[in-house]
Amino acid sequence: MGDIKREDDAVEIAEAPRFAYGERVACRTVVRNDGTFPGKDIGAVLVQRGDIGYVRAIGTFLQQYYIYTVEWVGSGQQVGMRAKELCTLDALPPEVLERFSDRLEDLRSLGRA
Repeated sequence: MGDIKREDDAVEIAEAPRFAYGERVACRTVVRNDGTFPGKDIGAVLVQRGDIGYVRAIGTFLQQYYIYTVEWVGSGQQVGMRAKELCTLDALPPEVLERFSDRLEDLRSLGRA
């Protein structure tokens, strides 16, 4: 555990969580196993960029970061994610909604059965 390094001095948990329970999110990057996901090799891809899932739990790490447990629709697996790896699909800001107004229905239906 001595090799865990903090990326910056910002303390995320001083603010409210960015995402809520049940919120629909998309993955912003490819996420690989860093050794904390059981049953998969280190370096194995866990989540692809653009995958859609739902926040199932919110925890913390190192008394600094929120970790969002996201259940991914395509695979059914739950993976712990940092906020910087996620993008909301349910609480898009007005400027984003305006920009994509011609595709709004497509955005609303992503990841829904």
